[in-house]
Amino acid sequence: MPEKTSVSKPKKIFVLDTSVILFDHQAVNNFQEHDVAIPITVLEELDQFKKGNDTINFEARQFIRFIDTLSEGNALNEWICIDKKRNSHFKVIMELGTLNGPDATKIFGDKKADHLILNAALYVSQTHVDKKVILVTKDMNLRLKARSLNLLAEDYETGKVKDVERLYRGITKLEMDDSDIIDIIHKSGSIHINQVFSDKPHANHYVILRNHRSSILAYCNPETECIEKVEKKLAFGIKPKNAEQAFAMHALLNPAVKLVSIQGVAGTGKTLLALACALAQKGDFQQIYLARPIVPLNNKDIGFLPGDAKEKVQPYIEPLWDNLKLIQNQYKENSKDFQRIKEMIETEKLFVTPLAFIRGRSLSNIIFIVDEAQNLTPLEIKTIISRAGEGTKIVFTGDINQIDTPYLDRESNGLSFLIDRMKGQALYAHIALEKGERSELANLANDLL
Repeated sequence: MPEKTSVSKPKKIFVLDTSVILFDHQAVNNFQEHDVAIPITVLEELDQFKKGNDTINFEARQFIRFIDTLSEGNALNEWICIDKKRNSHFKVIMELGTLNGPDATKIFGDKKADHLILNAALYVSQTHVDKKVILVTKDMNLRLKARSLNLLAEDYETGKVKDVERLYRGITKLEMDDSDIIDIIHKSGSIHINQVFSDKPHANHYVILRNHRSSILAYCNPETECIEKVEKKLAFGIKPKNAEQAFAMHALLNPAVKLVSIQGVAGTGKTLLALACALAQKGDFQQIYLARPIVPLNNKDIGFLPGDAKEKVQPYIEPLWDNLKLIQNQYKENSKDFQRIKEMIETEKLFVTPLAFIRGRSLSNIIFIVDEAQNLTPLEIKTIISRAGEGTKIVFTGDINQIDTPYLDRESNGLSFLIDRMKGQALYAHIALEKGERSELANLANDLL
């Protein structure tokens, strides 16, 4: 029988736009054996992003450093090998020759950056007719324009969750025919996982067991390999209003779980529960950080807003203060708990801030709550977690259906990525909150509007 010979796939050329680089500065290394090019317009746009403390500024600087290193002894307008094993190459598209076909600047009547990038991709496709040329962009409108010019266009797929509709939810509801199992857990507090599940569930997975007579809340302890009873606990005056909230509070208060994510629509209590549980554990951590990414309305930079830096960002972190005030206002002003929260704020034991202001701070022995995590990229999520020192617990809360940044969606945002990649790890727990508890009116809006 003759030996099978490996058939090499036709090589492609991927042209990346600015949005891809700002999403992932290492993107050029993620196209296997294929070649990658960027238009000079992308470098010009990146120059506008290189200053600042946001993640996109970091991504721009890192990519510019990569280009600077690559250009040493090389001409960037020629193909440069970036991986000898894969035989992949990179170049910058400097000047365009005459386009033998559609011209985006003329068709769309504007010489803006997007149209120059389209022309660069069109030029590559005309000068490399033997290869499939694909424009890669996070900008949906740019993809549509490209396709209108018969140019292949794709989203940047690295880090995307394949089946977000089946994203891990962290909770299973089981109807039990055998009432003895629930009775055993009620009496002894636990039962071996094998007596409930035929297939071993994920670590720290939560379960609601029911029969015709009673029900019980429980979770899968990865250390004991038992399903253990979950009690509804009070945390700094906040008590769970449903089973999902009880599970969330259990994970937040569990010292063995160092990473927690809570997904749910507005009004399900994500941030409130996280903050209350953090305050309940204030003696176990040196500081509590409560942060959220800044996503300006209409994609404008916050620099145009009046006031100093603190005044500019205040509107974006006001919802965090609202949750803190709700907890604090349960108590009278002269009570110990009220004064304790006030003192923690004044001494920065409790620190409420935009996420960008956390950069460079030590993340050791703290509990770090990141709100609106669906507006982070997978790389931002990784950066935050990888900076965790000893004794640190990190909590991400958000709603993957409420994304405010233009180049993220349900599949590519950092929260979905985190849930998909981390499920099953012993240090991690995830809970999806479904029932709104803000008010009947808020629930009605979530259901009908």
